[in-house]
Amino acid sequence: MAMASEPYDAIVIGGGPGGSAASTYLARAGRKVLLLEKEVFPRFHIGESLLPYNRQLFEELGLSDALQAECFPKKYGAQFYIANGSKSVRFVFSNGVFTKEKEAIQVERAKFDHILLKNARAKGVDAREGWTVTRFREDDRHAQVEATDPEGQAHQFTGRFLIDASGRGNLTGNQEGIRVVHPHLRKLAVFGHFKNVRLDEGREGGDTIIVRLADKWFWLIPISAEKTSVGCVMDQAEFAAHKMPPPELFESIWKSSPVLRERMEKAEPAGPIQTASDFSYYNQRYVGKRLMRVGDAAGFMDPIFSAGVFLAMYSGRMAAHTINDLLGAERNVAARLNAYEKRLRRSMKFYWEMVHNFYTTPFLEVFFEPRERFLLASAINAALAGELEGGWKLRWRMRMFFWIVKAQKRFGMSPRIDFSTQPLRIETTG
Repeated sequence: MAMASEPYDAIVIGGGPGGSAASTYLARAGRKVLLLEKEVFPRFHIGESLLPYNRQLFEELGLSDALQAECFPKKYGAQFYIANGSKSVRFVFSNGVFTKEKEAIQVERAKFDHILLKNARAKGVDAREGWTVTRFREDDRHAQVEATDPEGQAHQFTGRFLIDASGRGNLTGNQEGIRVVHPHLRKLAVFGHFKNVRLDEGREGGDTIIVRLADKWFWLIPISAEKTSVGCVMDQAEFAAHKMPPPELFESIWKSSPVLRERMEKAEPAGPIQTASDFSYYNQRYVGKRLMRVGDAAGFMDPIFSAGVFLAMYSGRMAAHTINDLLGAERNVAARLNAYEKRLRRSMKFYWEMVHNFYTTPFLEVFFEPRERFLLASAINAALAGELEGGWKLRWRMRMFFWIVKAQKRFGMSPRIDFSTQPLRIETTG
């Protein structure tokens, strides 16, 4: 096994948004960083809808010009529909009084992730593609990884800190056996890229569209002038019970919804229909002695609210800043890493709670009847945009929102939802 001659300040596993962001922040601070990515970019990936608060991270990383040059579709809001057309609500980012960032972009991840990785390399990261990390170990002073290069030769690298940004590969969490699958979110996605999906005119044409069926949901995300990402998330058990090829099952489901039929009637596949399973999990710990997990390597949740890329980059920044501070003065390492874990758990809690509740009818009945009393709709808008540092003024409003959801189950303060055929009613909210 080949040994690295000199320890790195940090080793990063994975070159997706979380790994690229973390390594770039560290390299810009003058740190020696090794990034090991098992695939060769560009490569296909889903999770194409970003949040407005990504913009701050793009500016800090020097990515704004490169992303603007790609002319990715702009996203000013998100639309949610009941599949029969009975209800619809649109959240417009610019309307929320707590939302500082007003727009986002929709991206083709093959292009987007490649831009981020090339930027990391240009900023000084030793970024290696086609390298597969197989194991890690750590002690009180260092972390080590074993990896194979593109030719299959084994190598060992040592770093003062390790960042796991391996995504759903969850390398360190799986090695330690600390992955916990959400018992009620054992989901599977069937998805593909399509041409000629009917989108709205004007600014609404870049919206993410979420269509909720009785026990599953669809996303429609415009990722270029020609292509739209379309996917369906359902229970794994239901998918297995149908015993149908994914393309046939996918088509039969969207044809069951008037809302989806109207948008998909002229759609043509722009690639194969694919599946992805094991949707929602978390690791029992986000840190080790010298390890920090970011993005999906900390926990992966059902992508209803498009938080994946933002949380990956946001946690990547937090991890990089923590490590950079410790490299400057290595004191209270365990306490600093535990503080990172606590902050990341708090950041992810809102999205976990929203995802869990999204599959309940009382949540939908409140969500589709937004009320601006006490600025609750504005608080939801800000959180859905990625405002994770809004402090108490947002936290108490979100707690009130979830209390109202609980009360809805018993008292029915908002109109009940019926998934049978009804006329369309559309509302727009802040």
